[in-house]
Amino acid sequence: MPLKFFLKLYLRLIGLTFLVLLLCAALFTGINSVRQQFWHERYPEPLMRWLAAAPAPLQQYHWLSSLYDFRVSPPDDLALSSVARERLSYGQVVARDSAIGLQVLVQREDGAILDVRLRDPYRDVAEAVALIARWHLDEVAGQQEERREQVRNRLEAALQVSLSPVRDPDRVPEAEVLDRVSERGLAWYRHKTGGRASVLIRLQDGSLIDLSLPPPFRSWAWPVVLLLMAVSGGVLALALYLALRDVDSNLRAVESVAVRIARGEMGARVDAGDSKLVSRLAAAFNGMAEHIQRLVGVQREMIHAVSHELRTPVARIRFGVQMIESASSPEALQKQLDGIDGDIQELDELIDEILTYARLEQGGPVFSLQETSVTDIVRQVVGEQQLVRPALTISANIDSESERWGLSDVEPRYLHRAIQNLVGNAGRYANGKVVVNCHFDEDNCRIDVEDDGPGIPEEDWEKVFTAFARLDDSRTRTSGGYGLGLSIVRRILYWHGGQAFVSRSDTLGGARFSLVWPRKKPDAAIV
Repeated sequence: MPLKFFLKLYLRLIGLTFLVLLLCAALFTGINSVRQQFWHERYPEPLMRWLAAAPAPLQQYHWLSSLYDFRVSPPDDLALSSVARERLSYGQVVARDSAIGLQVLVQREDGAILDVRLRDPYRDVAEAVALIARWHLDEVAGQQEERREQVRNRLEAALQVSLSPVRDPDRVPEAEVLDRVSERGLAWYRHKTGGRASVLIRLQDGSLIDLSLPPPFRSWAWPVVLLLMAVSGGVLALALYLALRDVDSNLRAVESVAVRIARGEMGARVDAGDSKLVSRLAAAFNGMAEHIQRLVGVQREMIHAVSHELRTPVARIRFGVQMIESASSPEALQKQLDGIDGDIQELDELIDEILTYARLEQGGPVFSLQETSVTDIVRQVVGEQQLVRPALTISANIDSESERWGLSDVEPRYLHRAIQNLVGNAGRYANGKVVVNCHFDEDNCRIDVEDDGPGIPEEDWEKVFTAFARLDDSRTRTSGGYGLGLSIVRRILYWHGGQAFVSRSDTLGGARFSLVWPRKKPDAAIV
């Protein structure tokens, strides 16, 4: 995987994670601000409605004024918004922040507004409820148990708390709580098993009452956690969908092109667009499609050309067999037999050329590149061709610099074949001289095969590398060749990572065929 693509994907994941965290934080803050406001109004609501229903709460519960700044004020004495006044008129409890704590308001039936200030809402409401419960329970302390039970039930229902007498020694809180009860008559404490709190009350007769409270406000309530998980999962699912949608679209495009190629549309290609994720797949697929298209074209070409090339020697063999029947002398018979043998040799060479070309076109041979002296191969080819064509002067021009860099990563057998094809082709058309020039340096190798023949017209420079293409259109044994030699040369250079091309020789005036390839190939390129 490319480092640039990895870093880009990594940064996108970090950005998405930051976005999810930011969204969850904003959602958590917003939801909890609403939940906390709701809790601030619903938690003290039973206490406020109890005080609003009392005939004279300031006189009856006079201690609340000093503890919680309890007031009963006319509506016009308080600076309230229109929304708060409207809510109070509907009988709702209103809570708002103030400089000294939470201000809780409720309106009586006579229009007066009760006002309580709470510094610690959870604890202050609990202790205020405990003081009221103790005051009413002390009033019926000397009465019958049934009467005390009625008062306790009424307090529980109205104040929405649980008042349980402490008779079991196992339910008695720890000594610190009992010490505070003995000093103040009540003690607020939290249970060890959770966040719920209780207030232990000591009545005048010495009995203990445990006042259990509703749970406090919890920011990380299960609904909030589930909502955040749902939002995070939804955002991640949306991001994954958007990311995979593009991938799926590109993969569908590749699939569509594959189906079109299977139907015979060999020119179909994948358009990768702006997608970086599947661009390499699209490039590889297009390369494969082009290779398949070329192979199919080559196959059709070969079928057509081979059928044409085979007809000539086969026809000559058939003619020679017919002539054998009418041979009048041993000399005539031997002549026909020699001709048939030559035709069979021509067929064998043609088949060898076709197999070599097909093997190179259909994916190449298994190249085993090894460090070999190219200059030695050139000298060997020149020596062999000089023996075959003694009437010509075939020489190699290798300077000291090229000799120094003569070692190259090549497949010796196939490179020998390429140079041999070029030198043999030059010798076929040369008037008297063929020169092989070597130009090697640290990076590249170049071999130029030049002759003093008629040369090749510039408009045919590319045509000569086409399979079965021959500019003279001859079919005689003397001209030689089947139009495959230069095609084989180009494919051999292709599998070496180089190229072959033709031009005009500046020194000899004939054709100049050039082979160029990298001197050293990376390890990954060696197949």
